[in-house]
Amino acid sequence: MKTRVVDEPGFAAETEAFLARLGPASPISGYPALLAARAEPSDVALSGKPDPAVHIADLYLPARHGPVGVRRYRARSAAGPGPVLLWLHGGGFIGGSVADIDHACSRLARLAGVTVVSLEYRLAPEYPYPAALHDTYDALRWLADHGASLGGDGRVAAGGQSAGAALVAGACLLARGQHGPAPAYQVLCYPSLDFGQDTESARQFDGVFLSIKPDWATDQYLAGQPVTPYAAPMRARSLTGLPPTLLIGAGRDPLRDDARGYAARLDADGVAVTHVEYASTMHAFLNFCGVLSAGDHALGLIAAELTRRFGAAPR
Repeated sequence: MKTRVVDEPGFAAETEAFLARLGPASPISGYPALLAARAEPSDVALSGKPDPAVHIADLYLPARHGPVGVRRYRARSAAGPGPVLLWLHGGGFIGGSVADIDHACSRLARLAGVTVVSLEYRLAPEYPYPAALHDTYDALRWLADHGASLGGDGRVAAGGQSAGAALVAGACLLARGQHGPAPAYQVLCYPSLDFGQDTESARQFDGVFLSIKPDWATDQYLAGQPVTPYAAPMRARSLTGLPPTLLIGAGRDPLRDDARGYAARLDADGVAVTHVEYASTMHAFLNFCGVLSAGDHALGLIAAELTRRFGAAPR
């Protein structure tokens, strides 16, 4: 496996300017602060606007605990069924929402010619692990059986960002363990695959937009439960039999080495994997396509890989 490094002119300067604007990372340390953060509306000046060529609809899918919300993105020009991409936002398992990634999901829907289903999975501390994992796995199962009702043709991929990528990776392990339906392809963007990492990137970049030191949020998500490979996929003994994978990493991210390490393990266990690292970019850069051009670059790359994998012409 060879890592493809992307370092386009302008990426570093844009990242530096945005980090200076944000200031040091300040992890959420209590429930009132979390509620205040959740109440802040998405800023399209930062995230980018939804693609006007894509129709967006809010729906519900059945899950074991009851209906779970999804936001569906489908190109207005789509004439027939095609692949479905289940996508999960980030937010440290305690925050984030589908509204944060309207631009990213709508752009993937148009560029890749897929129907994107963005999952509003349950969040801690109200719903600690494994609630979000179950939502992800249940959505995969439902799309495998009933995706045609949303414009699918039976082909399903799954992907996500940060905590969302961890949930996708965990759901793929769960599908393998329970012999359930697994996606044909997984896309993991700067995934959070373990807890308490002591890696070079964690030591070098912790606090650059994101801190991964054990904190209140981690405690709320795990709620005292043992850390299994479904919660921390890096701890799985083997990754054999998992879907072909695209791993997107960020060079200035405390989780950079999670992406590197997981890609190397997938490759060693015989899983087809493509690892791309955006060298000068920070964690969560797909959330900020309005100010970080690396975001749209990565979305184009993901769309190209999905098109190559599924043979779906952009719509």
